[in-house]
Amino acid sequence: MTLNRVVPLFIVLVAIAALAMGLTAEIAFKLEPCILCLYQRVPYVAVGLLALLALKLPAGSFLARVLVGLCGLVFLSGAAIAVYHTGVEQHWWVSGCSGQLATGMSLDDLRTSLMSKPEKACDDVDWTLFGISFATYNAAFSGVLGLLSLAAAKRMKKNT
Repeated sequence: MTLNRVVPLFIVLVAIAALAMGLTAEIAFKLEPCILCLYQRVPYVAVGLLALLALKLPAGSFLARVLVGLCGLVFLSGAAIAVYHTGVEQHWWVSGCSGQLATGMSLDDLRTSLMSKPEKACDDVDWTLFGISFATYNAAFSGVLGLLSLAAAKRMKKNT
């Protein structure tokens, strides 16, 4: 198997594994995701679809290299979302998703909010490993995958 096939296949497998990990944490371990957690899944769906499309193209085609490069950029955007989420968790900056009480609510707004299930606050960390949250691991993981994908796209160009 050539690099032109291995790289998109690897990206598809990574995307499936990352999405499966998020769903497993949510369903099997009952970890409720916040809105930023859900946003962090979108880049994995995007790179999975882009890499599948690259696999459908002839090996070594210019468009396949472009798609792998796009995967790298999408991974880097996912890393940026995860860094933002880490900042919210660590209270480095304020977010509308933080567990702060809203001010300036009318009595009707308050009644409505009490009747609905509150959204999970983005600064509420449910799981850590060695004191590091999912979002922080995802920032590092997505960043590395982004750089590797860009390097692979460049290398794929040289191999054709």
